This record gives sequence, structure tokens and C-alpha cells, in this order.
Amino acid sequence: FFWFFQVQAFFIAVFSLPFFVVVQRVDVGLGRWDWAAVALWLLALGGEWIADRQLARFRADPANGGRTCRVGLWAYSRHPNYFFEWLHWWAYVLIAVPGPHGWLALSAPLFLLYLLFYVTGIPYTEKRALASRGEDYRCYQRSTSAFIPWFPRKEET
Repeated sequence: FFWFFQVQAFFIAVFSLPFFVVVQRVDVGLGRWDWAAVALWLLALGGEWIADRQLARFRADPANGGRTCRVGLWAYSRHPNYFFEWLHWWAYVLIAVPGPHGWLALSAPLFLLYLLFYVTGIPYTEKRALASRGEDYRCYQRSTSAFIPWFPRKEET
């Protein structure tokens, strides 16, 4: 249990760094970095909400059983919800920029990107998707960006 909780404490420390940097700021009022952060935060929150709603609606239709969601944002990214979650952490970086040691705030989105790509997010989700949807998901992998929303590639025949 000791090591389990030590790993959690490490994660908390990394994800707290942007907020630690922000509270070190001495300026008063909202500047352009703050407004950019608010805009980015709203975009990220909206994108994640839309992606989650689209997936929920797709899954609720019994006709879609065993199929891969390719509607809305899911046509442009295999993991738009992860992308927008990651993007949301960049808002805290923008708020931290004017503060001393603002570069430390980069730790959270970079660490989250590492976790999403190599530890918890994408590898686990894709493994489960391949097991449950097979060739349908393999086609989706070949045509759709893994993370950053982008135009789908044409399927080769």
C-alpha cells in the first residue's frame, strides 16, 4: 500500500504544479493570457462534452452494437474526449505564463500526454476496442487520427 499511495502522491504533485505556479503571480486583474486561458478552457470543456454526448447517443442505439462510433468528432479522432481533456490542461499553462517559473506548468499536460499514449488511456482503450469490435475497429484505426482531430484518410482498396 505504501508504494501505491506514493505513486498517487507523485501524480498529485505533477498535476498541482500549474496551480502552484499560478498562485505565485503578483499581477492583479485579468490579462490577455488569462482571457486566452478562459477561451481555451471553454473550448476544451465544450469539446469533451460534445464528444461524450455523441458517443453516449451512438451507444444508446441498439443498431450500433458491435460497431465503432464514427459520427461527429469521432469521425476526426479515435479519442476526441482524451484530446479535449489534454487540451484543457493547457489553459492552466496559459494562466501560469505571466508568473515566475511559468514553464513549470508544462509538466501537467506533458505528463498527461505520456499517460494517455503509453500508460492508461489510448493503449488500454484500443486493446479493448479491438477485442470487442475487431476488423471494424482496425479499419477505423487505419483511417482516423489516434488523438488530434484531423480529416480521415481514405481507405485503401
